Amino acid sequence: MRSLAGSWSLRLNRYPLLSHPPPIRLPFVPSFPRSFSSSRISAASNPISPALEKRIEEIPLERFRNFCIVAHVDHGKSTLSDRLLELTGTIEKGNNKQILDKLDVERERGITVKAQTCTMLYKHKGQDYLFNLVDTPGHVDFRAEVMSSFRSSDSAILLVDASQGVQAQTVANFFLAFAQGLQLIPVLNKIDLPSSDPERALDQMKTHFEIDPESAVSVSAKTGHNVDCILPAVIEQTTPPTGSSEKPLKMLLVDSWYDTYKGVILLVRIFDGVLKPGDNIYSFGTKKKYQIQEVGIMYPLETSTRSLRAGQIGYCYPGMKNVSDAKIGDSFTTVGMEDEVEACEGFEEPKPMVFVGAYPADQGDFNRLDDSIRQLVTNDRSVTLEKESSQALGQGWRMGFLGTLHASVFQDRLRQEHGGALIITAPTVPYMLRYADGREVIISNPAEFPDGEGHHTARPDRLEPYVLATITLPEEYLGKVIELCESNRGVQEELTFWTSQQVILKYKLPLAQLVSDFFGKLKGISKGYASLDYEDAGYEKSDIVRLQLLVNKEPVDAICQVMHRSMTQYAGKQWVSKFKEFVQRELFEVVIQAAVGNKIVARETVKAVRKDVTAKLYGGDRTRRMKLLEKQKDGRKKLQSIGRVTIEQKSFQGFLSKT
Repeated sequence: MRSLAGSWSLRLNRYPLLSHPPPIRLPFVPSFPRSFSSSRISAASNPISPALEKRIEEIPLERFRNFCIVAHVDHGKSTLSDRLLELTGTIEKGNNKQILDKLDVERERGITVKAQTCTMLYKHKGQDYLFNLVDTPGHVDFRAEVMSSFRSSDSAILLVDASQGVQAQTVANFFLAFAQGLQLIPVLNKIDLPSSDPERALDQMKTHFEIDPESAVSVSAKTGHNVDCILPAVIEQTTPPTGSSEKPLKMLLVDSWYDTYKGVILLVRIFDGVLKPGDNIYSFGTKKKYQIQEVGIMYPLETSTRSLRAGQIGYCYPGMKNVSDAKIGDSFTTVGMEDEVEACEGFEEPKPMVFVGAYPADQGDFNRLDDSIRQLVTNDRSVTLEKESSQALGQGWRMGFLGTLHASVFQDRLRQEHGGALIITAPTVPYMLRYADGREVIISNPAEFPDGEGHHTARPDRLEPYVLATITLPEEYLGKVIELCESNRGVQEELTFWTSQQVILKYKLPLAQLVSDFFGKLKGISKGYASLDYEDAGYEKSDIVRLQLLVNKEPVDAICQVMHRSMTQYAGKQWVSKFKEFVQRELFEVVIQAAVGNKIVARETVKAVRKDVTAKLYGGDRTRRMKLLEKQKDGRKKLQSIGRVTIEQKSFQGFLSKT
């Protein structure tokens, strides 16, 4: 990390508390109640006032700044965004809370899921400046959104909690921003808390990021203390975006969403040229042409303008009806200029790390849910989607996500925004089969994983994905965290005491262990003080097998999972005991088994419903009773050999909800 010092040429100076003129109150100032939530379905955009549009048009490119906020989860990104919007007069001061967290799921969970942008006007030393602020997620599962916001920005505020200090995802996001060439402004937040320790946090920033402690701006986003020092720091310490309005149009698709009335809406960054309603544009990705219906800025909601020019971030309606045509990272130019304009550098496609099977709770909703899921997938390029079917659960989808939180948030959004209810199978990770001829096959569906041991010479090598996990934690919890990592088949890579009380622990862990509530256990044993970040570490050979649930020797295709052989007996006992609760008793015994190939690792039996065939006997010889009981026994055996167990879908729902 210290090797970065020579390559980092940022000029970072201490910013004292400055006195500024009162914030400019703009003619159009929306105000939102505490319960505000937007699902982006408004039929009409807000019209911009002529005075405001004239101010924007008179601002030269040299006074543009595009910046995002880089931070760990819960370090105050959204709260700081609120204070900056209030400071610039974009919104009224009052009970505003997380204005840029527009999704219901973001407000319920208190996290940022989608990167949101907002245009702000600010007067500094008598001159107007145009800011485009991007509020980014902090959780590792939403790294694709972070990369999207980095690509649309030129600089970033590196935000650190003064009480918690530098955390794992602070480090990860810093290096992502540094790799993108963003200019960084260090800001220390939550200095008003009794537990804050600014000196320790500044020392950590110096150790990890080679940042001069003299350059940091210390603020309290909650109270607004010293927040007015941030925007002058952005102006003085960062450079304006490059580009020219005189060149042919060149713009990058940053995000997209669907409007019931207007179709697909694109959020774009203009690198060169001017975009106006009526322009005909060409997509480098799909080779299709569109005519622009409307353009505007996010202020903080959609506010229509006459044009967007080089350096701006805004939205447009291209008359696009098919959501699959909006490919995040695509480039556009004016029709006829596609041979003269070079496409923007796109985004690195994220690789799904967790896969789940998703099925409608009611098969009659399949077509409607298919449309809804595809709309959500359109503006979340990190989700992969393909159709699959199950004998037990019917038609469904195999979906890939960046993590379990990502999958959970997607399910919540589908329910809240589209009224869709899904049955979700247990999360699995992609495994690899490597054959003797060098051929490699990735298996994301456990049902496709070979169940038998096969002949040793023909059996391919089985590999599972590993990740390099970086855990930051207080020293007092080190022993318990090491024990947790070791119990999850982890291999220690590095242990660093970088302060007297804080530890950075690096472990190579199987990804399958990470998605099985590892993060929840980590938070539990560390009382919430540990943080986790991880990166792909490739595939390694492992003794992995497929565990299958059998009901009367018939496999249940919806319930199977690939796991390490050492875990099969414990998992099998859990499966059979839980599934037994949801199987109705029949006139014959129902045998529930968990098997690895031909080996049974666990078994439960649902006893048969017994009819009293001797109820009508009154006296007589004992042999009469025995004949009836023997006849019943033979009938049960025959019925068990030909009888089929019908398991209702609600039984699968109940089982999957408890696993």
